[in-house]
Amino acid sequence: MIAASIAFGTTGTAQAKGPADTTPLGVGATRILVGAVGLIVAVAVIRWRSRASSGAATAVWTPRRSHALVVAAGGAGVALYQPTFFAGTERSGVAIGTIVALGSGPAFVGLYETLVLRRRPSPVWLAATSLALAGGALLVASQAGDGGRFDGLGVLCSLAAGMGYAVYASAAKTLLERNIDSSVAMAWIFAAGAVLLLPALVTEPLGWLGTRSGVAMVAHLGLVTVTIAYLLYGFGLRTLATSTAVTLTLAEPVTAALAGIVVLDERLAAAGWLGAAMVVTGLALTGVRRRRVIAEPAPL
Repeated sequence: MIAASIAFGTTGTAQAKGPADTTPLGVGATRILVGAVGLIVAVAVIRWRSRASSGAATAVWTPRRSHALVVAAGGAGVALYQPTFFAGTERSGVAIGTIVALGSGPAFVGLYETLVLRRRPSPVWLAATSLALAGGALLVASQAGDGGRFDGLGVLCSLAAGMGYAVYASAAKTLLERNIDSSVAMAWIFAAGAVLLLPALVTEPLGWLGTRSGVAMVAHLGLVTVTIAYLLYGFGLRTLATSTAVTLTLAEPVTAALAGIVVLDERLAAAGWLGAAMVVTGLALTGVRRRRVIAEPAPL
């Protein structure tokens, strides 16, 4: 689980270290296409080996009609997350962009459960979310007031990424509650997201794919931060308690922030560090209420 979270946390830094002429939409589209193909191939191999060893039928592979709307919603969340996350990290920096996106995700999930599913949030969730939101606000304010790297549009993009994560996580959770195998559900949702992002492969400039750094970036983003990371994540879910799994995924924002500071020479003011700590603490507290709930997928 920690290895998966560390892989997730390298997403923004890998994009920042890639070719200079990339676009957030182009990077997001190519990442999900490569990652979706990798997941489909990996799941197919796993299913083949399982059938060969046991001779028993494996989990359903083709989505039923009743699953189509949920899969489409999850794909839309993936498609929204990609360009907005990369735009947010590009404009605001990897540390701030990642923390704002991940910190706002649980809040959007809670709003969805309250307004759409009519589920009353627990006091623990309200306290944890309030702490994370306050920390995010402090983080952004510290950068604006300290002459640091602040971009209002970048913050809005990161918030949109958080909303995309909420949609994706809620759809994936619904599939898991319908007894769909987690790896199959991930393959469905990422494939749907890849299809929605296909037009970007025509409209966006992709000349950077012909460079060595461009190929390395896409290979890392697609195969490491999607295919391998989600296979590791799924394996972790089978052996860990839900609360433990959610807490361990906090290695992602920590990795992203450290990578932005160490590799990209980004800086956070003292108040920014306090805000980041509040966000991580708030996210950790959200794991307290998940002991009897199916784990939500990690952020993209």
